Amino acid sequence: MSRQKRREENAWKIRKQTHKPHGKIKSLSEYADEYDAQRSI
Repeated sequence: MSRQKRREENAWKIRKQTHKPHGKIKSLSEYADEYDAQRSI
């Protein structure tokens, strides 16, 4: 295996391991409520 290929695979593994879950997906109404709250400030 070439050095470049090993480096690419290692980088891919690191990206996969450090993946941060986004958590709960908000609904459109929740986004709308947040947007309105920010505009009223």
